[in-house]
Amino acid sequence: MGDQQGVRVEVYGADVKCASCVNAPGSKETYEWLQAAIGRKYNDSTVTYNYYDIHEENQDGADPSIIQQLLDDELFYPLVLVGNEIVGEGDPRLKRVYKALEKNGIHPKENS
Repeated sequence: MGDQQGVRVEVYGADVKCASCVNAPGSKETYEWLQAAIGRKYNDSTVTYNYYDIHEENQDGADPSIIQQLLDDELFYPLVLVGNEIVGEGDPRLKRVYKALEKNGIHPKENS
């Protein structure tokens, strides 16, 4: 939970947007947007970013139960996790992502 430990930010998604997400950014765009936004506000040297495509098999680090829930439409993608906590699905909000990062010991840059 401290500064020296790494925090994982994971995005699960697909190249094809879900039917209800047509006007929202795609999963890959969300992943890249989160990296840029977090990097601007926080010292993210201890943050590890991972993107998992729900249609690809055998991805190191991917949680098969989360992928199955997404495929079964029990969760919406892009799905964003900080640590093991789901902080956004469909159209994630930066405020929730930031709050989860801070809870995990990641602090804003001095000039933010």
